[in-house]
Amino acid sequence: MNLKDLHPTTKKLVLARTFRSIGQGALVVDLALYLHSLGWNGFHIGLVLSSAGLFGAALSLAVGIASDRLRRRPFLLIYEGIVFVCSIAAFITAQSLILTSVIIIAGFGRGANGAAGPFSPVEQAWLAEEVPAVRRGRVYSMNTAFGFFGMGVGAMIAMLPSYLSRLFEKGTGVYSVQPAAFRPLFLIVTAATVLNLLMLYNAKEKYNGQKQIEKSNKMNREIEIRRQENKMLTGLVILNSFNGLAIGFTGPLISYWFSIRFGIGPASIAPVMSATFFITGISSLLTGKISERIGIVQSVVWARFFGLLMLIVLPLVPFFWLASLIYLLRSALNRGSVGARQALTVGLVRDERRGLATSLNAMSMQLPQSVGPSIAGYLFSSGQLELPFYAGALFQGIYLVTYGWFFRKQNKPGEE
Repeated sequence: MNLKDLHPTTKKLVLARTFRSIGQGALVVDLALYLHSLGWNGFHIGLVLSSAGLFGAALSLAVGIASDRLRRRPFLLIYEGIVFVCSIAAFITAQSLILTSVIIIAGFGRGANGAAGPFSPVEQAWLAEEVPAVRRGRVYSMNTAFGFFGMGVGAMIAMLPSYLSRLFEKGTGVYSVQPAAFRPLFLIVTAATVLNLLMLYNAKEKYNGQKQIEKSNKMNREIEIRRQENKMLTGLVILNSFNGLAIGFTGPLISYWFSIRFGIGPASIAPVMSATFFITGISSLLTGKISERIGIVQSVVWARFFGLLMLIVLPLVPFFWLASLIYLLRSALNRGSVGARQALTVGLVRDERRGLATSLNAMSMQLPQSVGPSIAGYLFSSGQLELPFYAGALFQGIYLVTYGWFFRKQNKPGEE
């Protein structure tokens, strides 16, 4: 199965994620370095990323529930419009208050693999519309893979400030990169939003929230079905809190960690991040295929188990090239399962509750995840370069064991 085999609407959603991810890939490498070049310290950088996570978590729940009652497409169009305005503002000025505001609102620098930020529950719910349950593991993994491929392209573009900086002032190393050299990266985000606005405006949507809710209310077993769905969603929220904590301690500031741990800049970090995203995209495609054979849950558990081992080893290695290799393998194993986990989430409920399910999935990850960058940023600034990784590994281990046990009966949801 490839992109041309997908329904036209599904194809447009996948392409929109790809375009989105290019700018996200550039900013996940360079945003923390940009803020550092402006004089921000590790704690302040972590704090603004944490605030972005909290804002996104709160908004995603409201958006997900509202999309269940209305339609999906208008919300994605609103999101693209918001990001368009924020990217223009970030390009024009580096004033601290404005820059902080647009980072929080648009979620710049969080590396969402092309997802639509707080509006990603809408994207995931809409994506399920034309995809049969038995194919969701593979299609959602493909969707995630295209996001990683776009992130890889964006990460390569993140090398640009190192070269543009030579036009402003000669020098070498991370601290010599001039702040103005980072700002053109926001125009990549601007271009993507324009393309996505045009493409998504012409995408077809069948879902009508009011009609679907009225249909469900007439079902005789509605109370029983909702009770079972709520049980699954409650478990998902609890488990995701551990996963969110693990990601928050290590993910958002990994570029900053590489910089202070090995004394390098964008020119060295960007190729590593780019290669990581491309390999992770390939891993996501493989995970999609494997999930059809051994099941969604089993594919997630095994991939993340080996990713956990890599996370424990990563802060111990003394060489940049070795740390890069371990980070690449860890990302491919850990993040390559994102699509499979999203497929499981949308399969836990019926169509009229998918916005709720995906928003709870996002919120339960983002709220605890938003705590991590502030703590990790403070620890990194204090010279504690290993502790955040070990804290992340602890929470990741708890999540891994409980996830496999709780969702064991949903391993192949399309077969019931």
